[in-house]
Amino acid sequence: MDNKEFAKSLELRTKKFGVSVLKLSAQLPNSQEAKVIRNQISKSGTSVGANYREANRSRSKPDFANKIKIAESEASETVYWLEIIQEMEWIAEFKLVDIMKEANELLAIFTSISKNLK
Repeated sequence: MDNKEFAKSLELRTKKFGVSVLKLSAQLPNSQEAKVIRNQISKSGTSVGANYREANRSRSKPDFANKIKIAESEASETVYWLEIIQEMEWIAEFKLVDIMKEANELLAIFTSISKNLK
């Protein structure tokens, strides 16, 4: 797979991830505490793909690197909110396994891309 194919497949993957995060957040309880987390994870989970898409349309290498770092940061934040949801037991464990795996894989991918840009 060349760079363009990889970029396109990762864009689709991050968009699918964003949709999964939104579907998960819709299942959170309606307590004040859960509403805060719903807002946070919805923003960070969809921001991963949005920033990666922007990186692929960047005007310079520094701009690309900056957007990749933002995508990495948003992926890390999403993992954090998923851990909070897990520890609060708001969603059944079996429903979290796949999305947590994907969040950690995306974090690893963006961390690797970021490190290879240096």
